[in-house]
Order: sequence, then C-alpha cells, then structure tokens
Amino acid sequence: MLPVALATVLVLVLAAVGLAVVRPGPVGQWLGDEPAAPSAAARPPEPAPVPVLAAADANAPLPTTAGVRAALAPLVGVSALGDRVNVSVADVATGRPLYGRGEDDGTVPASVTKLVTAVTVLAARGPGYRIPTRAVAGAAPGEVVLVGGGDPTLAVDRKGFYPGAARLDDLAAQVKKALGGTAPTKVVVDSTLYSGPVHEPGWDSDIPDGGYGGAVTALMTDGARSDVPQAKKDHDNGNHGADRVAKPDVAAGRSFARLLGVPADRVTTGRAPAAGAGAAAGAPGTQLGVVSSLPMVRLVDIMISDSDNLVAEALARQVALARGEAASFAGGAKAMDAVVAELGLPADEMSLADGSGLSRSNRISPSLLTDLITLAGDGTRPELAAIFGGLPVAAWSGTLTDRFAGPAGVAAGQVRAKTGTLTRVHAIAGLVSTADGRLLSFAVLTDDVPPDGLTAARAALDRVTAALATCGCR
Repeated sequence: MLPVALATVLVLVLAAVGLAVVRPGPVGQWLGDEPAAPSAAARPPEPAPVPVLAAADANAPLPTTAGVRAALAPLVGVSALGDRVNVSVADVATGRPLYGRGEDDGTVPASVTKLVTAVTVLAARGPGYRIPTRAVAGAAPGEVVLVGGGDPTLAVDRKGFYPGAARLDDLAAQVKKALGGTAPTKVVVDSTLYSGPVHEPGWDSDIPDGGYGGAVTALMTDGARSDVPQAKKDHDNGNHGADRVAKPDVAAGRSFARLLGVPADRVTTGRAPAAGAGAAAGAPGTQLGVVSSLPMVRLVDIMISDSDNLVAEALARQVALARGEAASFAGGAKAMDAVVAELGLPADEMSLADGSGLSRSNRISPSLLTDLITLAGDGTRPELAAIFGGLPVAAWSGTLTDRFAGPAGVAAGQVRAKTGTLTRVHAIAGLVSTADGRLLSFAVLTDDVPPDGLTAARAALDRVTAALATCGCR
C-alpha cells in the first residue's frame, strides 16, 4: 500500500560518513547518477541507511474529527499566526477530511505553490522527461544558433551548480564535430521559446535582484547565478540566495561562444532558421548537437528541497508547453489550472500568477493542497509520488533543517513538508505520521502575520504540525 511506502521513505545519513550512494541499474540512470568508479568494489561497505521517518501502520486507527479539532483549535488561533489562518487536514489512505478552518478559502501560499507546480509538471511531462538544449546551423557558414529549451540547470562545464546537469562543453564538442572543417564564427542566442515578461508583475520590487528570483529566460546556465563557486559554498552553508545575471540567455551564449573559440562580440540574439524538409547536414536549421537535462523527477526534487524559484518557473513553463499554451507566466498558470482540473481536483479554489510562489497574486486553498498531496500519495497516480522525494524532513533537511526546535522537537523525523515565506505570509503543507502511525496530509496557510513576526509564526506552525505527529487524535 503506497501510503505505507511513503511514510517509510529513508533519508540517508551521508554527510556524517562522507559517502555517496549510487543507485543501482536503471534507477540510477533515471535519476542522473554518474556511473560507479571502477574502484568502487575496493571501498569499505556502506553502512545501512538510517531511517528518520517513522513507518506508517496500514491498520492504524483513523483519527476522529473531534480529536483533531481538540488538538489543533487552540494552536491555530494564537496571535503569532495573525488574524487569517486557514487549515486543512485529511487522511491519505481514505481521503477523508479530518479538520478544516477556512479550508476552502484561497490564501496567499508563497512557496507552497511549488507543490502544485510539481504535481502538474509530473502529470503533464512524466517523471522521466528531459529538457533539451540544442545547437543548430545558422543562416551563414560557421554561424551556430544556441536554442534554449527551458533547462534552468544547464551548466557550462563540470564545475556547474547542479550536479549531473547537462553541459555546454558537451554541446560545443558535438558542434565542432558536426561542423567538421568549418570553424565557428558567430553564435546566435535563440531564447524565443518563452514569451511575455521575464519578471512576474506581482513580485515584490526586491525579488528580481534580491538573490532568490531573477529573469526567467528559456536559456540560462546554473539558474542564472553570476558566481557559481561562491553560490555553491553558500548553498552548502544553508544559504540558497545568490546574485543573478541580468540577461541569463546572453550570458549563456557568451559562455558557449568561448567554448567554441568565438569572440564575445560575435554573440547576438535571434531566432533559429527553420530546417527545410530533407535538408542536408549542416544546412541552415539542421541540428548540430543536443544535450538533455536531468530527468523531471530530479528537477522536481531540486525545486522542492531547495525551494528553487527559477527551477519552479521553468517547470511551470514545461506544463504550458505540454498543454499547448504560451511558455510565459500567464501560459504556465493557465496550463497548471487545466491540469489540476484534469486530475479531478477543485481548480476553482486556486488562482495562480506564477509557479514559484513569489507572487502575492497567487491564491490556493488549504483543502486543495491536502487533496493534491493525498492524490499523490494514495497510489492512484503513482507518477505523482515523485513529489515526496524532495520534501524536507522536520529538523533534518532542506528548509526544515533548523525548524521544529523546542517543544515542537518531538515531531523531528515525523514530518515531510514544503514551507512558504513572504513578508506577512507563512505556510507549511505536507505529510505527517501520527503517534499511532496513521499518515495524514495537512496544510496551514496564514497571510496576515505582523511584518516582524517571522520567527514566532514559524514556531507556531511547527507546534501545529507537531500536535498532529504526537497525538492519536481519537
């Protein structure tokens, strides 16, 4: 039974022992692992993985609505959460609602929006889909057109930000081989796959250059980070913000030109010529090379675990492309709404402006979130269960590493959840295993917290979730 499997997901203790786990066979290839080194057999055997999530019991008693209400009502009404706190709790195995407070009311979700983005892109593209970045022959001999396909994790070389990402140096090698004796003389950057504004109008004014957002273009490298070595160091220290380049597509084109030996002043923007039917190799528009992103399941993991906003916006546009909509903020929002409805979920309880949750124009109801999480976990759509791999674990990983301290620490390892934060907006949604081993989905959203109330609001949300983890609620 899948809810049991989800609750027994293991988080491996890798950092402490300094080991890397290589997934065997096709699974490793699907998730983008590098092949094992020939000397791997000579290494000491890896220790058994340590579970940090309690196993669910398929026969555990179902909490009662009265029991859940008694546990949560005193906690959701505290002043630290402000005057507008909307909550939904449901049982994953049955889908039965267990508690609601403003559960059908659209609320500003912040980064919890990424759960919708994850489910819709997995439904629209599938977990194994990879985003291509292509190079094609330009209109003149020696002219190479770099065509962005929307892969935000594309790297310049092996030193990229995202492990295992597709690389421009691999693409450049393909181009040189395809051109034979013709030397590259010009690079044209084609990022016309995306349309509309590069920043969503509902974003706060400090988001485009504040380190967590940036220009959304169909071609970029390393999530548009301007200093990849520093960004990697900051990421390892828990800081996911980074300076971003103003024009990611042009910056990527210049990196590609350098790899081809083309001067930076020979990089322009434009559109790839169409390849004629039966065109000979090397004719304008014909493909000179292609590299492919990590599979969608890994991109979803990255988006959720690091709350990566530019990856989220790229995945929203993949939903749009899969549904024949414009690859824009508006097209992504329209396509995501359509996929939510196709999944049988209440799309009328959602109104989106972006895929990352940076926009204050977004509205999602808590009950839609618990319905979505339940659908992903009940086994009827197994491809959607890929959203759970990247969900942070309470007091253990991702955005929950430093959460669930003090009294809420009793829930450490019992919760997997996505958080959301904007000024005055705080949210958490995910899975929790109760004291009896019952797996529940939950969402708590508040969008009217005092401006200086971040720390208190997060602690209050942790206490709400901890109450579910520590009670049988019967």
